[in-house]
Amino acid sequence: MERRDFLKLGITGAFGIAVTTSDLLWQVKQAKAAEIPSTSPESLTPDAALRKLIEGNQRFIQHHPQYPDQSALRLKEVAQAQHPFATILSCADSRVPAEIVFDQGIGDIFDVRIAGNIATHEAIGSIEYAVVLLGSPLLMVMGHERCGAVTAAVQKESLLGDISTFVKAIKPALKKVKDQPGDAVENAVVANVKYQIERLQKSKLLTEQVRSGKLKIVGGRYDLDTGEISIIA
Repeated sequence: MERRDFLKLGITGAFGIAVTTSDLLWQVKQAKAAEIPSTSPESLTPDAALRKLIEGNQRFIQHHPQYPDQSALRLKEVAQAQHPFATILSCADSRVPAEIVFDQGIGDIFDVRIAGNIATHEAIGSIEYAVVLLGSPLLMVMGHERCGAVTAAVQKESLLGDISTFVKAIKPALKKVKDQPGDAVENAVVANVKYQIERLQKSKLLTEQVRSGKLKIVGGRYDLDTGEISIIA
């Protein structure tokens, strides 16, 4: 065998081992994910659901994700029914994917995403569906650092088309922090989360769930630089 043929064989063999190793690592991750027991919302209190979210976020920021509920078995489990343990109204920003930042999986989180994490009628209806019909015990409104929608509202930018609609929905929150010291956008991000929670609390369906102890509503702020979620309301 010539030297170049030998080298070619060696390279092919090396890549063959690499592919096999990659496949093996993926299978191991899937196996571990399958071993992590999933918990239905019926067995979780609102406080326990919140702890589950925060623990997942801690794994994410510490770079020790478990990738729960992402196995083929989990896919089959939720194929016919869903019971998310948390509902999250968050910004549509591509840097804030709930399942990843909270280290959760398929069927764990009912996502309602819209620019500025605003509680539109459609968003509220989606949340009512998740809470009342699916039994989700936790609702989080999650804003994030340097939110573009909030920034546009603070800077009073003139926007084209329907982009201006979510700015209009954020403006009432700005009145509460108009003279507050500090960074105007950061203040507005927090104020907007609290304001959207106030809007959600006008829903009779949601308030009934809160009064019965079946639902907890909290606010969160996502830090783009660290990946950490802080509870703010």
